[in-house]
Amino acid sequence: MGWHMADPKGFLKFSREGPKRRAVDLRVLDWNEVYEPFSEDKLRKQGGRCMDCGVPFCQSSKGCPVVNLIPEWNDLVHRGRWKDALKALHSTNNFPEFTGRLCPAPCESACVLGINADPVSIRVVEWNIIDRGFDEGWIEPVLPVVKTGKNVAVIGSGPAGLAAAQQLARAGHSVIVYEKADRIGGLLRYGIPDFKMEKWVLDRRLEQMISEGVTFKTNVHVGMDVTAETMSQQFDAICLALGAEQPRDLPVPGRELSGIHLAMEYLTQQNKVNAGDRIDGQISAKDKRVVIIGGGDTGSDCLGTAHRQGCKEVYQFELLPKPPSERDESTPWPLWPMQLRTSHAHEEGCDRQWSVSTAKFSGDNGHVTKLHAHQVSFEGGKFSPMPGTEFEMEVDLVLLAMGFTGPLKSGLLDSMDVAYNPRGCVSVDESFMTSKDGIFAAGDTKLGASLIVWAIAEGRKAAAGVDAYLKAGKSLTTPSS
Repeated sequence: MGWHMADPKGFLKFSREGPKRRAVDLRVLDWNEVYEPFSEDKLRKQGGRCMDCGVPFCQSSKGCPVVNLIPEWNDLVHRGRWKDALKALHSTNNFPEFTGRLCPAPCESACVLGINADPVSIRVVEWNIIDRGFDEGWIEPVLPVVKTGKNVAVIGSGPAGLAAAQQLARAGHSVIVYEKADRIGGLLRYGIPDFKMEKWVLDRRLEQMISEGVTFKTNVHVGMDVTAETMSQQFDAICLALGAEQPRDLPVPGRELSGIHLAMEYLTQQNKVNAGDRIDGQISAKDKRVVIIGGGDTGSDCLGTAHRQGCKEVYQFELLPKPPSERDESTPWPLWPMQLRTSHAHEEGCDRQWSVSTAKFSGDNGHVTKLHAHQVSFEGGKFSPMPGTEFEMEVDLVLLAMGFTGPLKSGLLDSMDVAYNPRGCVSVDESFMTSKDGIFAAGDTKLGASLIVWAIAEGRKAAAGVDAYLKAGKSLTTPSS
C-alpha cells in the first residue's frame, strides 16, 4: 500500500499530550474509568507526531508483542481515515480496547522519538480508534467462509483464551470456552477494577464473539466438574489458557489472623459487587488503616479500590529498592525502562515505602492489629535485613499483592500429565503444543504472570498452532498409534 507520512514535521510542531484524569476528589466517589474524553483534533495531532521511522521500534520485539502496525494507524488517524485505521489495528490485535486501556505500553518506551523527546501517545490513539469503531457500528461479526466440522475446547476465558477462541472460530472451527467462574473474562472481569476498565467494554466484545459462533460455558471447572479424559474424547483439540493464578503468599508468623487477604480475593469481591452481586462479609477498607504488600500493578489496583471503599489511611510496602525517577542507565532505549512508576491510584493518596520486608503479624482475638517489619538491603541477588531498622505499625487490613508464581498445577494440569518447564509453567513446542498431542497452551499458563498484550499475542499464536494441527487432519479423538 502506498503509504506516505502526512506531516513530516508533526513531531517538531506538537508536543506529547494524553487524556486528563478526572479530579481526584470526584473520581474516588465512583467506580467509573478515571480518564476524560480526548478530542478528535488532539488525537489527530498526536498521530501526526509519529516520525515514519525507517525501522519502527514500537513494532519490534521490545515494543509490541502483537506487532501492531503502529506507524500505519497513527498516520491514518492523523489523516482522519478512522475506518482504515481500525482495519490496520484489528489486523494484529483482537482486543485493542483492552490493551489501549490496560497495557503499560512498552511500544511508547521503544518509540524512536522517545530517545530525546516525549514518545508518541500510542496508547490513547489505539483506544480511541477502537472505541470509535464500536460507536460508529463498524465492528461486526467476522464469520468463517467454511465450517471445518472440528471441535476445539478452550479452557479459561482471560485474554489468551478469548483471543484463541476468536481466531479459531473465524477459521471455521466450533469453539467452546469453559470458565470456572460465574462470568466470562478471567482477570479482565474479576482482576481489573472498573476504574481501569468498565465491564461493558468486555461485554460488547463478547457479544461479537457469540455472534461469531463461540459458545461460552461458565461455572464449569474442568478437571473437577468434567474430567480431562472426557474432554479428550469430545474435542479434536484443547487449548489451555488457565492463567497463572498461584499467588505468592507471605508465610510469616501471624499470617493466619483474620484481616489478612490475598489481593485477588479482595479485588474479585469488589468487581462482583459492582456487577450487582451481594457478598456477605465483603472485605472492606472502610475507615481502616490498610497496608498493601507489593508495589506492582495489582498493588495499585488494591490501592484505588481501598480509596473508593473509604479507607482511613493506606500504605504500600515494596521489597525492592526505590527505582530512579528517570530511565536508569541499566535499561537504555528501546528497553522497558527501570524507573519509578506512579499510577493514577497513587495520586489519590498513599504512603509508599521501599526496601521493606514484613517479618510477622500480631493481633487481638484472632484479628490482625500490628505489622512488624524491617528494612532490607539488596546485594548479590539476595535481601538482607538491615540492623536497627525494625519497626511496627498498627493495621486493620493487610492485602497481599506480591505477584503470582505460575499456573495452578493440582487438578487439571497434573491430571493431563503435561510437562512443565523449569519455571513451573506448561512447556510447549514452537506450535504451542504441550507434551501431549492435541493439547495446546497459551498465555500465563505457558509464560507465567505477564501482560494482557502478551496473552493476546500468545492466544493468537496458539490458535494458529491448533489450526495447523487440525488442517493436517489430526485429532485428539483419534490418537496416533
